[in-house]
Amino acid sequence: MNNGIYLTLLDLARFDLMKRANTWQRLKSQKVHPVVVQESITFRKSLTPWLKFQIETKVLGWDEQAFFVGQRFVVKGEIYAEAVVKLRFLKSPKGTPTPHEINEMVGGWTAPVPKLPDWVIQWNKEAALPKGREPAQSDWTK
Repeated sequence: MNNGIYLTLLDLARFDLMKRANTWQRLKSQKVHPVVVQESITFRKSLTPWLKFQIETKVLGWDEQAFFVGQRFVVKGEIYAEAVVKLRFLKSPKGTPTPHEINEMVGGWTAPVPKLPDWVIQWNKEAALPKGREPAQSDWTK
């Protein structure tokens, strides 16, 4: 399995979770859909053909703008790969609802609100471009 397949399977697992939780249907009826803003994955072991694995998905928390989801590939209790994904939602034709608004759209968050782990906050800060700095084509030609 190559690295692109891992990310595709993580997308499908997030969709599956939203579908089973009836979140997908509620958001779709309001013309809202998730988009990946940022993600990072760490590979520990290779998933070989016909190896049975599970994908575990967990909402790590959210800030004022985005949700953060943890996902991992597990074989017999051993983690083979682990990812953190930053998600935002878009509303058609225009709009970017906040996590608070998304939670309201799907009927509220009924579990205890997770505290965003410090390492996720740090990961998010380190991955962001400095304020006012846009990526420039010239950065790649030097």
